[in-house]
Amino acid sequence: MSFHNGQYYLFYSVSAFAKNTSAIAVATNKTLNPDDKNYRWEDHGIVIESFPNRDLWNAIDPNLVYDENNMPWLAFGSFWNGLKLVKLNADLLSIANPQEWHTIARRERSFELDDTDPGNAALEAPFIFKKNDYYYLFLSWDLCCRGEKSTYKIVVGRSKTVQGPYVDAIGKSLNDGGGTILLQGNQNWYGSATTAHTHLTEKIIWFFTHTTLRKKAHQN
Repeated sequence: MSFHNGQYYLFYSVSAFAKNTSAIAVATNKTLNPDDKNYRWEDHGIVIESFPNRDLWNAIDPNLVYDENNMPWLAFGSFWNGLKLVKLNADLLSIANPQEWHTIARRERSFELDDTDPGNAALEAPFIFKKNDYYYLFLSWDLCCRGEKSTYKIVVGRSKTVQGPYVDAIGKSLNDGGGTILLQGNQNWYGSATTAHTHLTEKIIWFFTHTTLRKKAHQN
C-alpha cells in the first residue's frame, strides 16, 4: 500500500495457483480510518494481466516504486522467465504509453518445460526502494509454505537506475541468476521471504518478512 496524490493505493493480485492466469489490479481510499465518513475503497480494475501460452511471466506480487524523476513503476512477478518492471501513468491506474518494460531478475529455466509450467526458476515478490545513490531490489528465492521443507530465502541486488541492471555483492547480474543472500531459514525458523521495508528515519529502516517458527510449524 502507498500514499500518493492525496489517497492510498492498494495494488493486489488474483491468480490460479501454479498458473499464470493472473492479474494485478488497484483500489484507492482517501483514508484508512474505517470510522471516517470518507472511508470507501474504490476498485479501479485490472492494471496488468498475464495469460498462459501468451506470457512467460506472472502478474502477481506487485510493488510500486518511484524513480529519481518521480515517474511511477510497478515491479512484479513469480517464476516463469523472471521478474518484470513496467512504467505506469501518473494516476497509477494504467500502463504508460509508449510501453516500457524491463526484466529485473531471472534464474535459469529449463527449455524443456512447457510454457504453461511455472518452471524450476524459483523467484518472486520483488520489492524496490532507493537509499542514497542506489535502488535496492529484494526478492524471494526458492519455495515457501511447506513447513519444514520450506527453502524460501531473501536475496538482494542494487542498481544506479530503477530499470537495472541490478547486481549482487560480487557484481553478478540478477538477470543471470545473481543475488546476495540476506536472510534464510535457521535453527529457529523455516524459510524467510516475501519482504517489505519502511523508512522511519534516514538511518533507521524497518524490514518486514514472513517465516515459520520451527516449534510451531503452523504459525506464521
